[in-house]
Amino acid sequence: MTVLLLRLAGPMQSWGTHSRFTERDTGREPTKSGIVGLVSAALGRGRDAPPDDLAVLRLGVRVDREGVVRRDFHTAGGGDWLGQPYGVAKASGARPETVVSNRYYLADAVFLVGLEGESPEFLAAIVAAVAAPRWPLFLGRKSFPPAEPIHLPGGLLDGDDLEHALRTWPWLVGDRPGRHEAPPDRLRLVIECRPGEEGEPRQDVPLSFRTEARDFTVRRVREEWVPLADLPKECQPCS
Repeated sequence: MTVLLLRLAGPMQSWGTHSRFTERDTGREPTKSGIVGLVSAALGRGRDAPPDDLAVLRLGVRVDREGVVRRDFHTAGGGDWLGQPYGVAKASGARPETVVSNRYYLADAVFLVGLEGESPEFLAAIVAAVAAPRWPLFLGRKSFPPAEPIHLPGGLLDGDDLEHALRTWPWLVGDRPGRHEAPPDRLRLVIECRPGEEGEPRQDVPLSFRTEARDFTVRRVREEWVPLADLPKECQPCS
């Protein structure tokens, strides 16, 4: 197997799982649909492109900094613009109105994301795309750009497996755990189960990103922990 490691760090990230209309949630770690969408943007793929070859990659996430769930209060429309009512149109034809929504996000989170596949060439193509993306990359929402490069030098590991890669890569936060934050004793891992393994169901595997036919299926994940003291202090491939 070959594993590709990516870094997702930013002041704001949002990885929705059950968002509906005026309530936009976020998971505590990146979703598979979010990662597939991010890589698709790097490759320059449109919404009509089938995501099958990316969705089949096995996903693992190490939570290097959990982040804090925050809420944005949004309004859309209201009042007049250039002498005309401005807002969200109503089917009845009545005056457009203001729509209020709550949008949740993770503040100051950092994730090490691993993608495992059988083709080193395909994962190498993803490395090249992430290092020089065709389209802008963002962390779940277009207004949430990464604070650090997503590409990790030395992060393409041929002959490795997902669990080992996530358990042996140095802590991404390093000597900057936060102004008022002590380093954790251990880091949380969320690893996609292999076929036949038991785990928590997540309906976030994309079958289609087409606007008129968005569709997802289920995968299963398991949660593990790795002691921070077990991680190496330096990353030799990155030096």
